[in-house]
Amino acid sequence: MDYRQLGSSGLRVPVLSLGTGTFGGTGPLFGAWGTSDAVEARRLIDICLEAGVNLFDTADVYSDGASERVLGEAIRGRRNQVLISTKTGLPIGEGPGDWGVSRSRLIGAVEGALKRLKTDYIDLLQLHAFDASTPIEELLATLETLVASGKVRHTGVSNYPGWALMKAQAAADRHGRPRFVAHQVYYSLIGRDYEADLMPLAVDQGVGALVWSPLGWGRLTGKLRRDAPIPKGSRLHETAAFAPPVEDEHLYRVVDALDAVAAETGRTVPQIAINWLLQRPTVSSVIIGARNEDQLRQNLGAVGWSLTRDQIAALDAASAITPPYPHTPYARQAGFARLNPPLV
Repeated sequence: MDYRQLGSSGLRVPVLSLGTGTFGGTGPLFGAWGTSDAVEARRLIDICLEAGVNLFDTADVYSDGASERVLGEAIRGRRNQVLISTKTGLPIGEGPGDWGVSRSRLIGAVEGALKRLKTDYIDLLQLHAFDASTPIEELLATLETLVASGKVRHTGVSNYPGWALMKAQAAADRHGRPRFVAHQVYYSLIGRDYEADLMPLAVDQGVGALVWSPLGWGRLTGKLRRDAPIPKGSRLHETAAFAPPVEDEHLYRVVDALDAVAAETGRTVPQIAINWLLQRPTVSSVIIGARNEDQLRQNLGAVGWSLTRDQIAALDAASAITPPYPHTPYARQAGFARLNPPLV
């Protein structure tokens, strides 16, 4: 397993990490992802540690805290062998204090997560969504207190707009407070919006990407094909309404390109899709999911080899999208392109 610096921090993370949304899964979304109890979770973590994967990602909103509780039980006795990333900020109840990242909400969320995880510190705390109602100075001061207390080691964000992340970084510099070092983002061969603004920002500001849903919400498992129904066992039957949108023709064009590379390499479609992401700028770790041991071992096979330049170019071409305004006109100007070489 290879390891990379998480953004501009001193924290080294494996290029693959395990998402634990499948732990203790309940409800229409998380229940469809997986329902691993502590025994099953412990076995998955055993496999990860054997492979060198020591970063495990969770959130307080995952199955109403059940994911954190199961993860805490599964790592009992080996906390010093693992890195824990958790997230907070999304609504966990109906009350006015049950969402966002105000001082009271953030402190309470961290205390709750520490209890559920059965630990006294969190390696990476990420804000699960942008909260425009909390002043940035209040947020950064609270995070600084949590870091100084030792309860949080590093901080990051998730699903943030570029302007809000840049505003936070500038405010942290202005007040001499810890900067965000990670951004957990959606990025896949069928979802490349990250590249337009967030990737250049990450390069400039030293923010490492932790990629969620690298298989496009289960669409790049190798099971979806043109003119064929969604396979019976696919979680898309229950979760498609929650998924990032993608046009069918674009999806199938990417799948065709993946199939061609699979025929050349003998690798699976998911392994190729994940390996492509590992070649992209700013990516520190790709978060893989697994409902069982077989899925986990298959996904772990995405490392230890690399796509060729020609294979990457073929996948790039098949998955290319027209960049959104204001990038569109610049992308068509050769002179501008020479002054601003693409990151991808």
